[in-house]
This record gives sequence, C-alpha cells and structure tokens, in this order.
Amino acid sequence: MTPETQPDQLLIGNFLADLRTRLAPITLVEREEILREIAAHIHDSISLNGLPAATVIARLGSPQQLAADYRDGALVRDARYSVSPMLLLRATLRIATKGFAGFVAFFAGLVGYVTGAGFIISALLKPFFPTHIGVFMLHEHLHDLGAQSTVPPAPIHEIAGYWFIPVALAVGCIAIVVTTIAIRRFLRISSKWQSKLANDVPSWKPVPSAGR
Repeated sequence: MTPETQPDQLLIGNFLADLRTRLAPITLVEREEILREIAAHIHDSISLNGLPAATVIARLGSPQQLAADYRDGALVRDARYSVSPMLLLRATLRIATKGFAGFVAFFAGLVGYVTGAGFIISALLKPFFPTHIGVFMLHEHLHDLGAQSTVPPAPIHEIAGYWFIPVALAVGCIAIVVTTIAIRRFLRISSKWQSKLANDVPSWKPVPSAGR
C-alpha cells in the first residue's frame, strides 16, 4: 500500500473542492454521494494500485468536464418525468450532441411545441383581431391558416368565425401534450443515448437515481 503524502492530500482536497462548487445545481444529497465515491476511487487508486495522485486526478478529467457530465445525467433523468417544455427540450438538446436520434427528437419537439403555442396564441388573439386570424379560403380551396398581417383582400374570405377559438385551442393543446409524451417516451426507452452518456465517465462513476 502506498501512503498519501501531504502534497497528495492537498491536491485531492483542491480537486474535490473545485468539483463540489461546480456540482452546485445538483441536490446536496446527490452531490455529497458523488464526492464520496470519487474520493474513495482516488484513495483506492493511490493506496492499492500505487498510482500517483496527479495521475489519478488527470485520468478523471477536469472538474469542469466531470461536473458537466453529472449535470447532464441529472438533467436527462429529471426530464423523463417532467412536463416542462423547456426542460424536455434542454434534455433532448443534450442528447442531440451524442447522435442523430437526439437531433431528430430535439427538432421534432421544437416543431411540436412551436406549432402548439402558435395555435393557442392565435386562438387567444382571435377576439381582438377577428378579420386577421382564422381559416382563409380562396375559390373553395384553403388559402391560409392562422394570423395575417393585413386583412386578406376579396375574394379571400375567412370561414371559421369564432369557432376558430375552441378548435385552435384544442389543436394547440393536443400538439403540446403529444409532443411532451413523445419526448418523455424517447428519453425513457432510448438505450442509444444512455450508453453514450455512460461512456462519458469512468465505469466506477455513480449514476444519479432515475427514480423520484
């Protein structure tokens, strides 16, 4: 067994202190668990394997990158059970950096939420701009749908009237709900992104619990 020298202890202490600061967004309980596991790994590598403290810490990577990996894992875990569009999009954006499937999920989610929000906003504005928002027809064919910057000239005419409000609200809400369910399902069943996230860190690294 190789004893730790005072410079080793100072180096380890500084590394863990820096990492603790950068893990701040993670809950205190998880943060302390992570630090205990990393400290144990460092001490075991020094005492049992005879590795220098500087070598062990270098293999772990910088505190910035190590903390970022843990924060990303916590973000994805929380998003799987969230209904927040911002949190879900942030999680899929993180996965988008790992592969094409994540990019598709992020783009589809963004389109779904923007579409849903657009319908809801149009419905809410319809009473204030009744001639500018609706379903516009030209010679029995759909000309446009949604909001217009100016009143469309004849023979273009709006056909939905105030029925546009409940219909647009329903369509917008359905789009948001379906998008949320789809993203959450993607986050839960995609083994591809899970394996890639796991490869970001050493095998001994504790993974934050998936349950809440």
